[in-house]
Amino acid sequence: MDINALISNPAFHDIFSVIKGARNGFVYGVKIRFPHALIMSLLFGRGDWRSRIRVIYRLTRQHAVNLAKFVSLYKALCILQRRANGGKERSSDTFIAGLIGGYLVFGARNAVNEQIVLYVCSRVIAALIPRSTAPSERKHPGRPIPPDSSLFTLFAAVCWGAVMWLYRYKPQTIQPGMFNSMMYLYTDSEKFKDLRTLLWSNT
Repeated sequence: MDINALISNPAFHDIFSVIKGARNGFVYGVKIRFPHALIMSLLFGRGDWRSRIRVIYRLTRQHAVNLAKFVSLYKALCILQRRANGGKERSSDTFIAGLIGGYLVFGARNAVNEQIVLYVCSRVIAALIPRSTAPSERKHPGRPIPPDSSLFTLFAAVCWGAVMWLYRYKPQTIQPGMFNSMMYLYTDSEKFKDLRTLLWSNT
């Protein structure tokens, strides 16, 4: 049987959409995590290059595999719920699928999962900011509308005020990757004794 005919057959669309979702999740995970892990290893990594390469590989693989698992599980759960409801999608289906997928895939606490969950959380919170209503920004219905500018300014101010207070008084509550960045920016910049350490050295 022709493989292209099989793939384009509507009867198998759901199955192949799950497979394509897993593929896209894996590729996207590699694209996102590899450069991030590489840069973080260059800036803050410890040990020889062999150990750093192993860390980069491990983090990239974990991110990519988890995204592939989540996308395929989410899509499969949505399909099952839709079929159980006579082919009709309910608004709760996506939440339930995301809830189960998030619990099973991203529920284990580790550095990669924590970063992903915090990223998603920040986007959920940011979605609560009222959207801009400028006519020029409504030319493409269905596309994301940016937040209202003045409210975003307040949101940014509160976020930065809060995170700087946390770093100063409750640093143990900050996510490790962000803590390392803030340590480099705000604490290590206090350590210098001459021109060389002022301009080039971290200590």
